[in-house]
This record gives sequence, C-alpha cells and structure tokens, in this order.
Amino acid sequence: MRRYILTITCPDRVGIVAAVTGLIAGHGGSVLEAAQHGDLQSGRFFLRIEIVADSLPSGFGPAELAAAFEPVATEFDMEWHLSDTERRKRVVLLASKEDHCVADLLYRWRAGELECDVPCVISNHEDLRGLVEWHGVRFRCVPVPAGADPDAKSAVFGEIDRILEHERADVVVLARYMQILPPAFCAARPGRIINIHHSFLPSFAGARPYHQAFERGVKLIGATCHYVTAELDEGPIIEQDTRRIDHGDSADELRRVGRDVERSVLARGLRWHLEDRVLLNGNKTVVFP
Repeated sequence: MRRYILTITCPDRVGIVAAVTGLIAGHGGSVLEAAQHGDLQSGRFFLRIEIVADSLPSGFGPAELAAAFEPVATEFDMEWHLSDTERRKRVVLLASKEDHCVADLLYRWRAGELECDVPCVISNHEDLRGLVEWHGVRFRCVPVPAGADPDAKSAVFGEIDRILEHERADVVVLARYMQILPPAFCAARPGRIINIHHSFLPSFAGARPYHQAFERGVKLIGATCHYVTAELDEGPIIEQDTRRIDHGDSADELRRVGRDVERSVLARGLRWHLEDRVLLNGNKTVVFP
C-alpha cells in the first residue's frame, strides 16, 4: 500500500498536531500511523505521520500535498520532510574485509525485509567481490594505499564521492568499513551515513573493542548503530543492543557473539532510517520504531 510519510521537527507549542491532522483530514486523507514526542529539555516537538496515498483526491500527489502543507510549516517554524513509499531509497554499502554485516544486509534486501535499492557496494579490498556479485549487486573496489598521505586519501574519497553521485545514493552504510571518513565527506551527508560500531558506545571506542572488553572483564557486550559525524564514533545513536557473557568466555567468543549483535542492530537501524522513523535531536535521536 502506497503511503506518504511526513516527519516534522519544530519548537513545541500548542496546536501543532491539530493543525497537521486538520490539514490532512481537510483533504480527505486517512492517517495509518502517527507518533509524536515533546522533548522538555530542548523544547522541540517531533512528529511522524503515515498517510494512505489512495485516501487523497485523484491527482493530489506528494507535490500537491507538500504545497498545501507549506503554510502550516511556515506558521509553526517546522523542519519537515515528505517521502513517498513508491520511491525506494538508494543504499550504498561501504565495507572492507569482514563480510558478516554485508552478507546479512544483502540477504535481508533480497528477502524483501529492507525496502530499498542497493545499486552497489564499495570496498577498499577485493575480498567481498564474489559475495556481492553473487547477490547481483555491482562491486566497486577503491583501494586506500597503506600509509596514505592526506592528498592520497582525498583522491580516494573523491572517487567514492563520484560513485555515490553517479548511483544517486540516498544513504551510505558503513558495514564494517575500516577507514576514517574525512570531515568534509561527513559534513556533506548529515544524517545520511550510518555506521555499526562493534562496541556498546561510548565504552571501548576505537580499535579492538572486544579485546578491550575482555581485558576489562565485562559482563555485557554490545553494538551501536549511529549516524556518522566528523567526530569519530560520536554521532547520534540510532539503536543499541547487548548480550550477556561471563568470565569463561574468551576474546574470540566475545567477538563471535558481538558479530551476531552487530548484524541485528545494523539491520534494525537501517530499516528504521529507510522508513523515516529516526529524527535528529541535536546529538541525539528520536526513534519511532
């Protein structure tokens, strides 16, 4: 069923929901799902509404709905976005050598669990080519030379930029891409780069987190799905999960369990993003799962 999804962020005040739903009802629109949240600390209001497309008059599509909504948005000083489920978002995966996240996302995509298009996978190594092409997805290898200086890295990410532009990527997913992204690359895509961190942030950031966790004797390990910013592993968190372990588990066992958590957390975070269920609230998120 085709739906229009309206997401709104604005200063909190009386009458927001009434104005939005009144406009939809005034055009005969049927609301399939609605969720809202008022943040007392920031004074911001967040709203997500799904509208049944066929409930609106014939010829009243997303452009007409957006035009009709503009006066309400202006009155309430809204930041808003209207998406059409008939237009699938285009997702490009970036990966290195580890295959568990890429394999899981491609399986879910082929099974119809992730409603998106995956035009290509970009990697800095050749290791995943067979896996990716078996799924019928283009594989692009853009190597990053060992010890590359800033100019060389700039050229690498310039090439990745060109690929993303050519593929019309709506969202980039770092499916265990083991390179630090340049600040300009991140700044050009706020809220559009999703990463899976193999740790329960903010603990054990950086390299070898499972070994760090093992050395500290932790009892819970986990994974964090978050948006990428120029600050390493500091972007707004979308989803997290944990698993219990004990003193008898080795570092390798922690890594095995952690990889399972990574797959599920990344898939949930990406699905919620694709369904416009994640709204930014400064360096935090509001998620309507």
